[in-house]
Amino acid sequence: MDREHGSQELVDNARALNDLSRAEGVGLDEAPPHGEKPAPDISPSRDAAPGAAEFELKLLVDADRLADFNAAPIIAANARNKGTRKHLKAVYYDTPKRALQRNGLSFRVRQSGARFTQTVKAESGDDPLRRGEWEASVPSTAPDIALALPFIPDKLPADLERHPLEAVFTTDIHRHQRIVDLPSGTVEIAFDQGVLKSGDRTMPVSEIELELKSGSPSAIFELALRLAEHGPVRPSIRSKSARGFDLAADTPPAARRPRKLRLDPSASLDETFAAILRACLLHLLQSLPAAEDGRDPEGIHQLRVALRRLRSAMHLMQSVVSVSKLELLRSEAKWLAQNLSAARDWDVFQRETLATVAQGCPSIAGFEALDQAAKQRRTASYDKAHLALADRRASYLVIGLGGWIEARGWRSDVAPEYLAQLAEPAMNFARRILSTQHAKVLKRGRRFKSLTAEELHRLRLSVKRLRYVADFLLPLYGQRKSAKRFSARLVDLQNELGTYNDMAVTASLLTDIGTESSDSGIAAAAIAGWQAHAMVGSEPRLKKVWSDFVKAKVPWSIEAEA
Repeated sequence: MDREHGSQELVDNARALNDLSRAEGVGLDEAPPHGEKPAPDISPSRDAAPGAAEFELKLLVDADRLADFNAAPIIAANARNKGTRKHLKAVYYDTPKRALQRNGLSFRVRQSGARFTQTVKAESGDDPLRRGEWEASVPSTAPDIALALPFIPDKLPADLERHPLEAVFTTDIHRHQRIVDLPSGTVEIAFDQGVLKSGDRTMPVSEIELELKSGSPSAIFELALRLAEHGPVRPSIRSKSARGFDLAADTPPAARRPRKLRLDPSASLDETFAAILRACLLHLLQSLPAAEDGRDPEGIHQLRVALRRLRSAMHLMQSVVSVSKLELLRSEAKWLAQNLSAARDWDVFQRETLATVAQGCPSIAGFEALDQAAKQRRTASYDKAHLALADRRASYLVIGLGGWIEARGWRSDVAPEYLAQLAEPAMNFARRILSTQHAKVLKRGRRFKSLTAEELHRLRLSVKRLRYVADFLLPLYGQRKSAKRFSARLVDLQNELGTYNDMAVTASLLTDIGTESSDSGIAAAAIAGWQAHAMVGSEPRLKKVWSDFVKAKVPWSIEAEA
C-alpha cells in the first residue's frame, strides 16, 4: 500500500484498538475522577516482609526520537508538571553460576545522587507486566545480602553462602521522569537513555518506561497507544537486567516456550478467558526480543506459536463473544504470522531437513549448492519478517491486545443473553467445547487405515485445533491422571501427523530451489526420496498412536474424575 494511505490506516487501527481496550470507559481527553478500579494486589511468594507489585511496560524507541515523545500531545495535556531528571548508575550482582537469574530474580544496587538503593525483583508467573519488587537503603554500591534474604527462596541462601555475589554488569542511565494523570489511572513515565556495560561490551538503552501508580492497568495501554500514534515504538517487557545478563554472556535473547496454564477449577468463564489471553500475551511479549534479534531460530518459531495460540484463543471465544470486535485483533495477528512463516520454513529446511539428508547421503552431489540457495531464501525471508516486526501494525497489535485484556473488552461484545454464561463456571464451557472438538477429530479419523493424504491433512488440522483447546482448558481439571494421559496422547498424535505436513512444505521449497542446477536437482530428489521412505516407515507408528488416542479416557467425563 502507498505510504500516505498506509499511515492513515495505521492511525485508524490504533484508535480502533484503543476503543477496544477502553471498552466502555471515558475518553483520555475528558477529565472525570480516575481510579475506578483499584490496582491489583500481588503478594510475594513468601510472606517474610511487605513488597510492591510493579506493573510496567517498556516502549523501545530510536535514540534520536526519544525527546520527541516527551512532547507528545497525550503527555503535554495530562502530565502534572515538567517532572524530574536523574542520573542513575547501578551495579547488577549474581553468583558466578547465576543462581539468582536462574530462579527468576535480579539483584542490583542503584546510585541516584548520594543515595544508594538495593533492589530485588522477581518474575510474576503468568502476568506479563507484573513483577515483585523489594527495596532497602544501603550505604554504598556494595551489596548487603542479609537485607535481601527475606525475599529470596529458601533453597538459595545456602548457595549464596558458598558462592558470593559478583558484579556482572553496570548501567548508566539519564532519566526524565513525569507523572501522567489519565481518567483510568495514574502512570509514571520515564524517558531512559544510556548504556549497559559488561567488560568491553556495551549496549545502548533508549526506552520509555510506563509504570502504573494507581487506577486500572488499562491506563498503561491507553497511554502506550497514544504514544505509538505519535511515533514508532516497540513494546517490550524485557528488563534491563535480562539485557545485561545476555550482554555479559554474549548470548542472544532466550526464546521461551509457553508456560503451562494454571487455572482455578471454580473460576468463571470470564476469569478463565482473561487468564488464557494473558498467557497468550505473555508468550507473545517473551518471544518478540529473540525474533527481532534473529540469531536464534527458536525466536521466530516461538513467536509464530504465540500468534497461533492467540488466534486459537480468540476462536475459542467465538461461541460466547460476537466475532465483530475480535476480528481486528485476529486479522492483525494473522497478518504478522503470515510474514513470519517463510522464515520458519527455511529455518527447518536448511538446519534440519537438508543437514540430516546431506549427512546421511555423503556420496550424492549438490547439497552445497542447495544449501547456498536455501541460505539466500532464508536471508530474504528473515528480512521480510524483520520488516513486519518493525512495522507499527505489530506494535499496535501487542498494545491493543494488552489493553483489551485488561479492560476485558470482550464483555462489550457479548449479547445480553450470553452475559450470564460469562459468569458461569468455566468448567461447563470446557466440557462442552472439549467434547465437541474431540468428536470432530474422531469423525475425521473414521476408517483411519484407508485415509487419503488429503483426509490425513484435514485430520491433522482438527487435531491441532483440539490440541490448542486442550492446552487452554484441560488445566481446569488440575492434576487428574486422565488429563495428563489424554494430553500426552494428543501431543503424540499431532507430532506424527505433522510429519505429513513437513513433507508437503519441503516439497514446495524444493520446487523453488531444486532446479537451479543439475547438482541441486539431484540433491533435491534425494531429499524427496528420503522423506518418502521415512513416511512409509512411520505408518505403523502413526496407526498405533491413533489407536492409543482413540482409547484414551477423556478427562472431562464423569468417569475420569479420579
